[in-house]
Amino acid sequence: MKRLLLAAGLAFGLSALTPAWAADIPATPEDGPVRMATNPWLGYGPWYIAQEKGLFKKNGLSDVSITNFDSGKEMMAAISSGQVDAANFATNNILQLMQVANDAAVVVLLEDFSLTADAILSKDISDIKGIKGKQVAFAEGETSDVLLNYALAKNGMTIDDITRVPMPAAQAGTALIAGQVPVAVTYEPYIGSALAQDKDAKIIYSAGEDPGLISDVLVVSKEMLEKRPGQVLALINSWRDSVNYYQTNTQDGRAIIAKAVGAPLEDLKTAFDGVRFYSLADNKKYLSGEFQTKVVPDIQKAMIAAKMLDGPVDTKAMIDTRFVEAAKD
Repeated sequence: MKRLLLAAGLAFGLSALTPAWAADIPATPEDGPVRMATNPWLGYGPWYIAQEKGLFKKNGLSDVSITNFDSGKEMMAAISSGQVDAANFATNNILQLMQVANDAAVVVLLEDFSLTADAILSKDISDIKGIKGKQVAFAEGETSDVLLNYALAKNGMTIDDITRVPMPAAQAGTALIAGQVPVAVTYEPYIGSALAQDKDAKIIYSAGEDPGLISDVLVVSKEMLEKRPGQVLALINSWRDSVNYYQTNTQDGRAIIAKAVGAPLEDLKTAFDGVRFYSLADNKKYLSGEFQTKVVPDIQKAMIAAKMLDGPVDTKAMIDTRFVEAAKD
């Protein structure tokens, strides 16, 4: 995705709207701690840069704690119960949360999207049409499930056209290399590991076919949204500063992130190369635009096909664009 600034006319239009809601977003954040849920995925890395480089404090947040959770389900439970104020979710997770508790949290920021960090691999098959009737190893109910169903639908097939071999993403690439299955769906760092182990292994489809299909968002609780909007804006500003730091100090930024996720930097090169962070300018363009009108419907359709959702959810109610609109470039 090209990183574009808002056109002057749109910027003027947003400034004209300011009086209606600006009073709800104080420039100085409210006092008190901010508790953020995450897991050790490099797509959430700018938050670790914000910690390391004092960017939270620069933006008025003196007490931000980041706690690792093992799964999206655990983070859903944590934000629904008030255990945390904010959480980093794969977009498919927030759709699942909306299905069971549509007033628990709201998306306020796009964080990252996968290009080649989520992919379908094979050694002998060259394209998606060739996987019809084949065994496919993938993690059911996760991002791999979303990617597989999307790829099948785009090529005139459904999940019933392949033989499912459910297994964790960490094992899918290994199963492919060992010759146990002809196709595997997985993500980094397991993609890089599989490609390095067997020169015949290759990517036959990646999340980059629909940028944003596999993506991550920051959500905040309704309580934080209503009572501490200044803190929400300060988080957006901190993300802005962190992504700016990463773009101008990429090697140092990657080193900070690698240390935080607990992996050697050299092992994450292909992972970093396969992920893109959304800048503030990207958010201003995409959060209320293509992300809401195209990407989320694409994800929702793939999730319904994968039986990860019972049916459509109200996606308009899950996004609040006011904070990225209010943040300064």
